[in-house]
Amino acid sequence: MKSLIEKIISNVEKVIKGKTDIIEFSLIPLFAGGHLLFQDIPGVGKTTLAEAIARSIGGKFSRIQFTADLLPSDITGITIYHKESGKFEFKRGPLFANVILSDEINRASPKTQSALLEAMSEQTITIDNYTYPLPEIFFVIATENPYEFAGTYPLPESELDRFMISLKMGYPPHEIEKEIISEGRTNKSRELSAAISKEDLLSIKNNLNNIYTEASIVDYIMSIVQKTRNSKFISTGVSIRGAIEFVKAVKSFAIIKGRDFVIPEDVKQVAPVALLHRIIFKERETKFKEDILSELIKETQVPI
Repeated sequence: MKSLIEKIISNVEKVIKGKTDIIEFSLIPLFAGGHLLFQDIPGVGKTTLAEAIARSIGGKFSRIQFTADLLPSDITGITIYHKESGKFEFKRGPLFANVILSDEINRASPKTQSALLEAMSEQTITIDNYTYPLPEIFFVIATENPYEFAGTYPLPESELDRFMISLKMGYPPHEIEKEIISEGRTNKSRELSAAISKEDLLSIKNNLNNIYTEASIVDYIMSIVQKTRNSKFISTGVSIRGAIEFVKAVKSFAIIKGRDFVIPEDVKQVAPVALLHRIIFKERETKFKEDILSELIKETQVPI
């Protein structure tokens, strides 16, 4: 498994340089059957990363630019009546792909976001009372602009809870950025070829249930989850769904690190990216949200 994963990472690193940790975290939901949210400013390489992952697994890539006037049918597809044949035909929308980049998701209306929510939750879409299955490999990478940007709206808590991981791409190291600027800003991900097959990816995904998680590790995870629910700085802690997704994410991270068992360090590294976007902090709190969660994790006893 590790050799297959290393092939994906090294392939993506051809176009995303100096961001090995971000690439590894991005693969967590891909292997665990979840979805990824980037909460960051535009222009730091999120689209390039999404397309690079799609090409590395030999999957179909689809990019959807979310706008205020985007309709649900624009992403799911539409049923068209053919007068000549007298029959209705369903024209599939961009959601029928393996890796979908939902760009600037928080610019769209709630109705369109709910259509995406069904696809993410059920891996199906429903049109005219008929349910269509989406591909077996179905991975949504959404980008969310900061709320202070014009024309953006906060995502509802139920939708945030559907994302397994939330990341910030950030700027590359100085020397890497200098190299990128010198080369010119082009999307080189389109030059990539597949590093593994879809069958290889499915074998990685199917291995998730074989990752051993000791009872003490589960207790450790639950202790962190409980602390988010009882903290004086937090109004709403991690949900049951969030706890389940947290466990899956930790197991997926263990696979990426080449192990068939989970260690406490996996939990520590994954906790911030798996939990922060699921927590609702009290509005009057002036401390940084990342610092509050970090303190809760440090306060939790690590199993020996």
